[in-house]
Amino acid sequence: MKLHRIIRHIGIYEYPRMPFGINNEPAHFQSIMDTIYQEEILDGWMVVYIDDIIIYSEPWEDDVQYIERVLSKCTPINLKISLKKCNFGQQKLLALGHKVRGLSLAIDQNKVAAVLKNPVPRKIKEIKSFLGFSSYYRDHIKLFCPHN
Repeated sequence: MKLHRIIRHIGIYEYPRMPFGINNEPAHFQSIMDTIYQEEILDGWMVVYIDDIIIYSEPWEDDVQYIERVLSKCTPINLKISLKKCNFGQQKLLALGHKVRGLSLAIDQNKVAAVLKNPVPRKIKEIKSFLGFSSYYRDHIKLFCPHN
């Protein structure tokens, strides 16, 4: 990370990997992933959101080929994969607060239950949080913003 160096009289220190806490790092990492996997994304069988990669195809044999292709691009750039965080051959999954099954998309009811369990928002920060949550799921809320 050449942009995040600390220069001292005893030497120059540089992060060995992306540091946490810097505001634009998620966008930067997303840009890197979009560049590395541009062909796969444009081919329409892969979605990347920061460090989440979803590969989808029919039949399963194609998934194996796609997984090999994705993994082969990780080694040259020293991108590490945690196998215990990986799921293979799933018919349905939870991704970014949604239940995905085939071409259908639904709200994760655990997220809704967590919001309903909270008291009615009264402070500005609480109202903003509720509106942000609601807006994220606006496609699933009838008449959320009918004047668009």
